[in-house]
Amino acid sequence: MAASMTSNPKILNPRSPFARVVLLTAFCLVFLIVTLRSTTDHVRRITNQLDHVQNVQELSVAPDCSMNTTHLQSLQHKYGLTDRIEYGRRYVRFHRQDIQRKGLTTVNEDLFPTAFDAIDIQNPPSTTTCLKPLEVAVPRSPYPRTVDASDLLFGISTTYGRLIDPRTSPLKEWAHWLTDGRGNSNGAGLILRLVDASESELEDTRRTMGSMGIDVKVYLSNSATHMAQRYLSLLPALYNDPSRKHRKWLAMCDDDTFFPSMHALLDRLSTFDHHSDLYIGTLSEDINNIQRHGSQAFGGAGVFFSLHTASVITKLHDSCSTDQKLQESNTGWGPQGDILLRKCIYENTEIRLTMLRDLHQLDLQGDPSGFYEAGLAPLSLHHFKGGSWHWAKPYEGAQIIHGCGEACYLQRFVTTDDFIISNGYSVAYYPYGIQFDVNQMERTFSAAPDDFGSNLDFMLSPQRGSLVETGRKVAWELQESTIEADGSVRQTYIRKANDHRWTENPGGKQMFEKDGLMELIWIS
Repeated sequence: MAASMTSNPKILNPRSPFARVVLLTAFCLVFLIVTLRSTTDHVRRITNQLDHVQNVQELSVAPDCSMNTTHLQSLQHKYGLTDRIEYGRRYVRFHRQDIQRKGLTTVNEDLFPTAFDAIDIQNPPSTTTCLKPLEVAVPRSPYPRTVDASDLLFGISTTYGRLIDPRTSPLKEWAHWLTDGRGNSNGAGLILRLVDASESELEDTRRTMGSMGIDVKVYLSNSATHMAQRYLSLLPALYNDPSRKHRKWLAMCDDDTFFPSMHALLDRLSTFDHHSDLYIGTLSEDINNIQRHGSQAFGGAGVFFSLHTASVITKLHDSCSTDQKLQESNTGWGPQGDILLRKCIYENTEIRLTMLRDLHQLDLQGDPSGFYEAGLAPLSLHHFKGGSWHWAKPYEGAQIIHGCGEACYLQRFVTTDDFIISNGYSVAYYPYGIQFDVNQMERTFSAAPDDFGSNLDFMLSPQRGSLVETGRKVAWELQESTIEADGSVRQTYIRKANDHRWTENPGGKQMFEKDGLMELIWIS
């Protein structure tokens, strides 16, 4: 019988070449293990030290009370400020806690315990009034950089002209909800159709949006096809896209639709069974529009389809988009894509609209501040590019979520000196105190084209009277928001002295003689 290796004395003989190789190899392995363990421990210690330093830096950001003349003059040029202004700056330290988001959070401290600084922008002082940070609690909500939105595939139709016009371009808004905020796709896809675009315009759009991190496919659309028919045909285009097999939801919206929080949107959609037949959306806020156009998903707020519903509509598309159906979708305002879609679903299936009321069509005109100052957490916003509708800056406002989390946007804080911060929209001051129901929306806006006073009550609940031109309210409204190198978020709010809203009565005396500039700097 052959001897085993361990019983052969020659195999361990130090003079044996084989033994020397074994011993050398063992020594090297031991040395390598010890070295790797030491290196790993060293890296771990450095990482822990860096984490500690980062945490210390985050917790020890001190207010910077210096005045930057170049910055002030840049703001003056952009927003038409007078030379002499009233200036206020306050750092706000947020504390992320395991708490629910409230409609109004009480802060037991004054926002501005001293008067605003009167400064000359052309010759400002070297420093401003230095206040300790205002301490506020916010929910521990997620950040855009952590979202996985790969369940979603969106479809939008627009023109190249709207994409490149600074007044109407939606690209930065799209990047907000289609990327992680750092130039990378968040997993959501976009099918974009450009009406009558040239090949060079299509390619420029692909290149520009790709460089922003948006996962997009750009196709040509023909204006010879009616807008309502182009809208309906988007759903088959989404369903036939190769990525559909990896999605749970197909969505259609307008180019001026904005989703502030993708985590919140996905969380809400997750409460539905995506395997069932679902057509999800919301009604117009204006009951006149519902009466005129019908009970349907109004597309600017966003419309979401389960895959099986999309497959059904894809098969029915041709019969649902005939000239006769197009005529039937005209309620006096021209053929409507939303109506064409609803008719296709309601006339051929048992599927009916599933309401998601936190989507917002925002068929509002005039001053929208009452809506944005109501403490809501909207899943979508629409019609904020002006024109015949309202004007707002939700992209600028939503930058705060990169600092304190997605639930921070439009969260309200009331201070003991009668200021209400609607985070990312305005800072309002009530000189006679807050003597109204803060849980009711202020009706600063109007319905269109006919306003009967109660048009909006069904979707927005009855609203309290407006404080415009009463002398009981004044607001600084957000104009821009900047994420600084240290991670803080600087918000710039402006109040114009000649704003007709801030008077004692209609056509009466202005409440202020100077423009106002307020900066809130949010730190952790």
